[in-house]
Amino acid sequence: MTAALVAQQGFSVGLEAITAHHPTALAQAPACLERISLTISAGEQVAVIGPSGAGKTSFLALMAATLKPTQGSVLLDNQSLWALPKPMLQALRGQVYYAPQTPPLPPRQRVVTSVLAGRLPSQTLWQSLSSLLYPRDAGLAAQALAAFDLEEKLWLRVDRLSGGERQRVGLARALLSPARLWLIDEPLSALDPKRAHQVISVLTEEARARGITLICSLHQVDFALSAFPRVIGLQDGRVAFDLPAKEVDPARLSDLYAQEAIPDSSDLSDEDDASPASVAARDMVRCR
Repeated sequence: MTAALVAQQGFSVGLEAITAHHPTALAQAPACLERISLTISAGEQVAVIGPSGAGKTSFLALMAATLKPTQGSVLLDNQSLWALPKPMLQALRGQVYYAPQTPPLPPRQRVVTSVLAGRLPSQTLWQSLSSLLYPRDAGLAAQALAAFDLEEKLWLRVDRLSGGERQRVGLARALLSPARLWLIDEPLSALDPKRAHQVISVLTEEARARGITLICSLHQVDFALSAFPRVIGLQDGRVAFDLPAKEVDPARLSDLYAQEAIPDSSDLSDEDDASPASVAARDMVRCR
């Protein structure tokens, strides 16, 4: 897949004294992120871990420019995002690929069209509209899907996929995007352990080959420690530690997950083979 699309050097990231609140939160609600300062070098691969509600999704949303901080600055390649004119901010967003835990795929859309949507930031309006009518680059979409063993799903509708398949389709989009920064939120939540290993391998290997900066939030601590050189632990919206993976010892993990068991790959579900209806039912009761 790497030969099909090679990105430029990844973005460097800087967070300077960041405090952020959820846009819909009450005025007296505590910050979702508080006093965070750190830097991530271009091409670096970083895992973000922490208990539920620690702020992992908000952390990624800051760098995707979908959450505006109430204090501090977010920098990509030393450019302060919210100080940029709107057209420049929009252009910069087009070089960032943010994959939420539940990908926003139109249910009646065909998989080939959903995957090719990853190319939209690099296309003209005419190219994007013509791709909706006739996906001329179906071969590229098939390559991206093949990396996740989904090539046979190319012409299916999204609502015919299981939860785990939809999650992997959302990640296949990243392989076709022009992004220099991948922000991946809980990519293993609907996968069994075998698929989880595959997904982490594809993401880390492709990002490394292209020089893309990869920041991935994970609920499974063992994957974070084994696949990523650097691990950031978040707790109550603050950085509890920011260390090389080899220095994250059991004592630090115990402190980080003081109120719950330390999660690992045994917590992965078998949802990849589940029907869309059963996955949707479980999603209704799952608490992030």
